[in-house]
Amino acid sequence: MALETELKLAIAAKDVPALLAHPLLATEPSQRQRLFSTYFDTPQRALLGRRVAVRQRRVGQQTLLTVKTAGTVIGGLARRGEWEAPTPPGRFDFAALVDDIALAGELQALASALVPVFTTDFTRRSWQLAHRGALIEVALDRGRITSVTPGGPRGVPVLELELELKEGPPDGLFSLARKLAKAARLHPVATSKAERGYRLFQGRRVKPAKANPVALQPAQHPVDAFRTVALACLAHLQANEAGVLTGDDIEFLHQARVAIRRVRAALRVFSPVLPGKFVTRWSNAWKALAQSLGAARDHDVFRTTLLPGLAALLPPRDAVRLQAWARREGATATTVARNSLASRDYSEHLLAFAGELLSLKLDEPTSPAYRLTPWASKRLRQRHRKLLQQIRKADLFDPIERHQVRIEAKKLRYALDFLASLWPPEQMAPCSEALAQAQDLLGAMNDLVTAQRLLATAPRTGTDRLQAVLDARLVESAAHLPAMLKALKQAPVPWK
Repeated sequence: MALETELKLAIAAKDVPALLAHPLLATEPSQRQRLFSTYFDTPQRALLGRRVAVRQRRVGQQTLLTVKTAGTVIGGLARRGEWEAPTPPGRFDFAALVDDIALAGELQALASALVPVFTTDFTRRSWQLAHRGALIEVALDRGRITSVTPGGPRGVPVLELELELKEGPPDGLFSLARKLAKAARLHPVATSKAERGYRLFQGRRVKPAKANPVALQPAQHPVDAFRTVALACLAHLQANEAGVLTGDDIEFLHQARVAIRRVRAALRVFSPVLPGKFVTRWSNAWKALAQSLGAARDHDVFRTTLLPGLAALLPPRDAVRLQAWARREGATATTVARNSLASRDYSEHLLAFAGELLSLKLDEPTSPAYRLTPWASKRLRQRHRKLLQQIRKADLFDPIERHQVRIEAKKLRYALDFLASLWPPEQMAPCSEALAQAQDLLGAMNDLVTAQRLLATAPRTGTDRLQAVLDARLVESAAHLPAMLKALKQAPVPWK
C-alpha cells in the first residue's frame, strides 16, 4: 500500500493566471493530461459506508483501477491509503491490487455488484518541484463532477490545486503552498472529489457540524497531544466554513466560532509545553478571528432567542421598528464574519498554523515528566483550583465578576473535553455535568447582559421598558447561582 499525502487547495478562476505566472511554476516544465474517472459503489452504498473509494480512471489509452481509504484530512492535508494499477475497463481484481488481505476480500465480495455512481472529468496541468527537502507534485485540476440521479443529471465544477508529497517531510507541502499563495488566494479544502461526488449523487446539503470527541493515548507526549487536539479543532472549523459563506443556517457560524474558541483553549491548556512565541502569536491571531465572528453570534442570539418575546411587549409600530433594526444589524455583523472567512488572510492563517503544528518538536520525549496522564492531571488541578478561587472571591451579582467565573468554568470545561479520554467516562461525568449546567446558567445570563448592551444602541422608543424586563430576568436567574456553585464545588474529580 502506498500512503498518499497531499494538500488540496481551492483557487478562484480569476486567480489562475497569477498563479501560473509565479516563478516557481512559470520557470518549470509542466505536463497536461485529461483524466476521466468513474467512481463505483453498490446500490446499497456499501463502499460509502466503509469510507472507501473505488474508481477507474482513463489516462490516454490506459485505464487505472484505484482504491482509496478515508484516512485523515486536516487543514487541507490528506493522508490516505492508496492502491493503483492498470486494469481492463470494467474489471475489478481487488485481490491482485490490494495488499491488505481483509480489505481485498471485502472488496472482491462486492465486485459483481458495483455500478457507476458519478464521474469526474478534468484537465490536469502538473509540475514536479523540489522544495525544502521534499519532492512535490503540483497539479492544477479544472473540470467537472457529474452524476445521474433520479432527479436528472447534476454537476459541479472542479478547480483546485493539489500538492502531493512524493518524498520528504510533509511540512514542505505547507511551505510551498504559502509561497504559491503570494500570487493567489489558496484555501485549504477538506473534502475530496469522491466526497463531493457522493454528496452530489445523494443530493445532500452540507449541515452544521459539531466537534468530534478527541481520543488521546496515555503514552502520547503532551506536544503530540496538543497537535491531535488542535488538528481536530481545525477539522471542526473547516467542516463549517462553506456553510458560513453560503448557507442561511446561522448554526454554521456558531459552530465555527466554537471551533476557534476550542483552538484558543487548547493553546492555553498546553502552553507549558509549547514554544512561548508560538503560543503568543497564535493566541493573538485566533483571538482576532474570533472577534470578527463574535458580533454576528451576539446579534443572532438576540434576534432569534430574546427579541420575539421582548417585541411582544411593545406597541406594534415600535416592535416592527426594533425588529427591522435587529435584522439590519445582524446582517451587517454576518457580512463581517463571512468576509473574515472569505479573506486571503484567513487562508494564509490556516496554512501557516497547520504547517507550524506539523513542525512542532517534542522536547525530552522519553522523560517521565512528559507522560500525558500525570501531566494532564496537574493541568486539570490547576484549572480547577483557579475556578474555585474565582468563585470564592467573585461578587456574582456583578456582571463583570460573574463573567470571569464563566470564563474560568469554560476553560476548565474545554480542558476536560480535550483530556477526558485519559480517564473512564464515569469518573469524568460528575464534574462535566456540573460544568455543563454552570455554563448553561452563566451563558444565559451573559446573553441577557449582551442583549442589554445591544438594546442600548437600538432605536430608543420602548427600549427602556425592555431593559427593565431584562433586569428582572437577570435577578430571576441569579437565584439559581448558589445551587449551581455548590454543585461545582462538590462535584468529585478524578485528578485529585
